[in-house]
Amino acid sequence: MFSCPNCQSKDIGKIGINQYYCWNCFIELTVSQGIISTHQVEEDGSLSSLDDLFDEDVRRYIL
Repeated sequence: MFSCPNCQSKDIGKIGINQYYCWNCFIELTVSQGIISTHQVEEDGSLSSLDDLFDEDVRRYIL
């Protein structure tokens, strides 16, 4: 398992294929081609990307 790039918590739950949720800081994480994409869940259920807040090195997921 990996840690959240935002809060470094390992309290990550799986919500779908390659989709995860951080129960510590409440963001959604998607893993694609070894890169973790981060999203904030908005009040209306839509997702806003947070990828611009993190360097790609921080978001790299090594299997």
